[in-house]
Amino acid sequence: MAVVTLGCTRNDVDSEELAGRLAAGGWTLVDDAADADVAVVNTCGFVEQAKKDSIDSLIEASSLKETGRTQKVVAVGCLAERYGQTLADELPEADAVLGFDTYADMSTHLRTILDGGTVPSHVPSDRRKLLPLSPATRQGAAADVALPGHSAPRARLGTGPWAPLKIASGCDRRCAFCAIPMFRGSFVSRRPTDVIDEARWLATQGVSELFLVSENSTSYGKDLGDLALMDALLPELAGLDGIERVRVSYLQPAEVRPGLLDAMVAIPEVMPWFDLSFQHASAPLLRRMRRFGGTEAFLGLIDDVRRRSPLAGIRSNVIVGFPGETEAEVDELAQFLTAARLDVVGVFGYSDEDGTEGELLSDKVPAAAIAERVERITDLIEELTAQRAEDRIGETVRVLVEETDDETGDAVGRAEHQGPDVDGTTRLVGVTAAPGETVRARVVGTEGIDLVADPT
Repeated sequence: MAVVTLGCTRNDVDSEELAGRLAAGGWTLVDDAADADVAVVNTCGFVEQAKKDSIDSLIEASSLKETGRTQKVVAVGCLAERYGQTLADELPEADAVLGFDTYADMSTHLRTILDGGTVPSHVPSDRRKLLPLSPATRQGAAADVALPGHSAPRARLGTGPWAPLKIASGCDRRCAFCAIPMFRGSFVSRRPTDVIDEARWLATQGVSELFLVSENSTSYGKDLGDLALMDALLPELAGLDGIERVRVSYLQPAEVRPGLLDAMVAIPEVMPWFDLSFQHASAPLLRRMRRFGGTEAFLGLIDDVRRRSPLAGIRSNVIVGFPGETEAEVDELAQFLTAARLDVVGVFGYSDEDGTEGELLSDKVPAAAIAERVERITDLIEELTAQRAEDRIGETVRVLVEETDDETGDAVGRAEHQGPDVDGTTRLVGVTAAPGETVRARVVGTEGIDLVADPT
């Protein structure tokens, strides 16, 4: 069998959990769906484009039934959890659409499907209702709720020197544009001992950088009665044999504490990289989004980060076209981004998501206006982030090598301020190094947001 993964790094962990369960159940894992009897497609259900990509992947995998070894295709993951039977009805190419609650028995379900039997399609529900409203009472109840990537043994599906490590599942925030809490459920922290045990295992698998992931890492520990638990967890992870880097993703700006910033910059192994989800800069618009902050507060937070770590990398995402957004608010966003000097910014155009508050709001921004705003802010970001990269010329960086450039033969990896996958890379001129090696170098040039460096 093969696992095809779409979406975020949290989905990567879920896929490796599934792979671990299936390997323990006697299944042989292969990399290519064309070589598998069963293809399990771990879908993403976040935004419209992600949904489309997931459906396209399911259709593509199903076409292998005619040309390859593949006999069955099963949809799992967020899109399957979110739409269940509706997705099954609209996508007959999938032989089953299974939700999170089936993961523990996935081996049995796949054998049933492969033998010509059927497994009932998932019936969606609001997963926030599966756990108590109070975070303090969740841990006991969480044992009876399926939390993908939360506790099951993993089987690595990749071979790179970094790996995501899930520290929590779900989200308690109610952002008006986001449906994630409905299909991922309420926020539940993993216990530190479980996180550390999995990190120790990852180190034995050749992982030297841990990428801590969740829907909201700044909430870690609140359901365990200790909002400062991350401060204590970081040095434990940094001290593990074989672990050279720890990186914390998805920090909610409204919940960032000075103590967390202090803890992150005090530990050399914790990368000076801050993933701050601003989403916009206009305070009134952020309130309509059911979020907090604004230009002044966000610039203050950025100053707090850079005062502690002047060379830190800061990344974010923004949404344009939310209902009621004015041209003046787009101008304010542009002014904020110019002042913030961020290293990387993802720009998204708003789209209605089923079941969210935003879907019910009036004052919709026309699609053409959203497209124009996306283009405008994207063009600005490309210019600003290229300038930010140029500002780093002359800096000394430590680069974790991940691959070799096919054209130049140079080693390519990431400096301390560069996160995995989407935050740019650093090419080491004239350097040949194996993945996992760390090379000290001086930045001598840029290629967009990517850096070029000479070894020192």
